[in-house]
Amino acid sequence: MINRKGIPNLAQPGIRFLASSKRKIVTEEKSNIDLPAQNTKVTDSKTWTDAVSLWLEETRMKATHGEDKKKLEWLEPFLGRLLLSQINSEVITQVRQASSKVLTRNGLARTPSTTNRYLALVRSILIKAKDDWEWLERVPKIKLFKEPPGRVRFLSPDEAKRLLDELPEHLLAVIRFDLATGLRLSNVAKLKWSDIDLVHQHAWVGASDSKSKKSIAVDLNMDAMQALKGELGKHPVRVFTYKGKPLDNLNTRAWRNALKRAGISDFRFHDLRHTWASWHRQNGTPAHELQVMGGWSSTVMVERYAHLGKDVIKGASKRIESIIPK
Repeated sequence: MINRKGIPNLAQPGIRFLASSKRKIVTEEKSNIDLPAQNTKVTDSKTWTDAVSLWLEETRMKATHGEDKKKLEWLEPFLGRLLLSQINSEVITQVRQASSKVLTRNGLARTPSTTNRYLALVRSILIKAKDDWEWLERVPKIKLFKEPPGRVRFLSPDEAKRLLDELPEHLLAVIRFDLATGLRLSNVAKLKWSDIDLVHQHAWVGASDSKSKKSIAVDLNMDAMQALKGELGKHPVRVFTYKGKPLDNLNTRAWRNALKRAGISDFRFHDLRHTWASWHRQNGTPAHELQVMGGWSSTVMVERYAHLGKDVIKGASKRIESIIPK
């Protein structure tokens, strides 16, 4: 349902978006978007809002469903008034430009790769509308920004020590555990005691909570066990807490301030996972073992750490040294 101002009713089933009031969004672009002509010969009544509703319903089990909802909330002022057939290249360009001007919490402009995630979501929904739902005759060309090679930022042991020394007590065990296991942010934050076997030093992430939708077995080394034992008795269900309440958000001001005090820049919470994987490769863990430990569904993600594994090529050049004629 669309109100008099042309903005969809966010209370409508299937379009309950998450609030994002903390985001600084450039609003000048929103008021300048004219309603374009339809881009097909087919006159239809299906709107962007209709497509979003069905998309959210069909992808409700998707691992990134929550992230999609946040993106769709930001896109709503740009696309919410439009018929699907009115979303053309000009509209996409305006969305692309506006996204590039959004400021993050750190006051920096949104990166090209982040803008690409928004554009890719729009493209996925439009393709679905064309191919599966037959609501659209054609999908406009959506040009993405060029992205640099995959970013791998990891801590040196010295940087890790500096960071641990600066962390507040309630984050210290969390970070120690993450450096020891390499689990994703959401899996660490929501870790339950029922997911852990302290006797056999083993933990697991269920398929429903895994990004790859496959269960992840987590071997708990001495560092991970030490971090867990310090949290025993603080909460009956959740492992990591603050003042008796579960830690749902780990990417906090306390975390960012600790990074500043430690003199560590260009480092995100997810980079703890990169650090874990990089340390493993540097110390001889084979790529195929790392893939299983990290819960990656393919070797593509693991290959970004290949250059750190000296064991892969050690001695390989000598295999043909006697073949070349003297």
